Amino acid sequence: MIIQPRTRGFICLTSHPEGCAAHVKQQIAYVQSKGKIANGPKKVLVIGASTGFGLASRIATAFGSDAATIGVFFEKSATEGRPATAGWYNSAAFEQEAAKAGLYAKSINGDAYSDEIKKQTIELIKQDLGQVDLVVYSLASPRRTHPKTGVAYASVLKPINEPFSNKTVDFHTGVVSNITIDPVTEQSDIDNTIAVMGGEDWKFWMEDLKAAGVLADGVKTVAYSYIGPELTYPIYRNGTIGMAKNDLEATVPTINNLLADLHGVSYVSVNKALVTQSSSAIPVVPLYISLLYKVMKEKNIHEGCIEQMYRLFDDRLYAAKPIGLDTEGRIRVDDWEMREDVQAEVAKLWEQINSENINEISDLEGYRKDFFNLFGFEFDNVDYNVETNELVDVPSIK
Repeated sequence: MIIQPRTRGFICLTSHPEGCAAHVKQQIAYVQSKGKIANGPKKVLVIGASTGFGLASRIATAFGSDAATIGVFFEKSATEGRPATAGWYNSAAFEQEAAKAGLYAKSINGDAYSDEIKKQTIELIKQDLGQVDLVVYSLASPRRTHPKTGVAYASVLKPINEPFSNKTVDFHTGVVSNITIDPVTEQSDIDNTIAVMGGEDWKFWMEDLKAAGVLADGVKTVAYSYIGPELTYPIYRNGTIGMAKNDLEATVPTINNLLADLHGVSYVSVNKALVTQSSSAIPVVPLYISLLYKVMKEKNIHEGCIEQMYRLFDDRLYAAKPIGLDTEGRIRVDDWEMREDVQAEVAKLWEQINSENINEISDLEGYRKDFFNLFGFEFDNVDYNVETNELVDVPSIK
């Protein structure tokens, strides 16, 4: 079939197998250009491995450290005339490229919050790898069914205590407008968001993996978070999502205690603002990212997901020198984003920006391109006007 992008708001409804493969190959080429990660991990489990930071983590450890990887995700395969999700095509391309490089790579598709998928993953580790020495937790989902109680939770994206008003942009049209988001009215909205996006499931994974004996001595585990500038605090860090991120970060001491007898350690890495399927849904954030891209590209310090993850593993998690943590004990690879000169310029542009000058003073076009790249579109080496085979398999998933 011929596959073109079809969008609805911040969602792209289609994805392109050859384009997704081009995106994966592009990230692999970056890692190969940087060289090997000294003393990097060798047996890696990535929970949430099919897009964004999770996919980049899998690519960085596999092609930067020759690691065997198991990826867990929840994606839809294609049916005739209906493309698969981008994450499915990404994972298919990753496994194909890993096989060419002689690297072990297998995947499990299902609800990572469930006990069933945890058990399947443990059995695969036992069967093929014995133990893992790195666990990456990079799940992003709007809903979670609790594996112990069966209660279904849905997260909400709202401020707390008072309405939040600021500029936002329709990144398809470039129209800048003002938006007001009403605050949560029920404590349950906050609690439900924490239940979906907080640290409990990360803890459950680590408890189950340890109980099964599949964590190696000296194991590391890392989960991902975001802080951002004060500009986005009301909708992000001080909003419902931020409460969930606080809970995620507060889980670190518990996991450290769990891993103490294995000489293991857990971290939360605070990453840079980037175009992901999740961030595209947050009002204000796409406009902020468009300005941030402009400033960071001009300063030659812009990074995408793969650059961030390579730097995390090479310069932080597996560096010879001690990891530089912030006062809260977090790894900061958002350090270039949060530089004073960067944030001062973004704040100045924020005051000026409108629908008339957005293409001049922001990198909205770069934002749009990154958005469509997520779904395999707008790659120069792919002809989107010819038919492609949508029925692509992930080799390890039968």
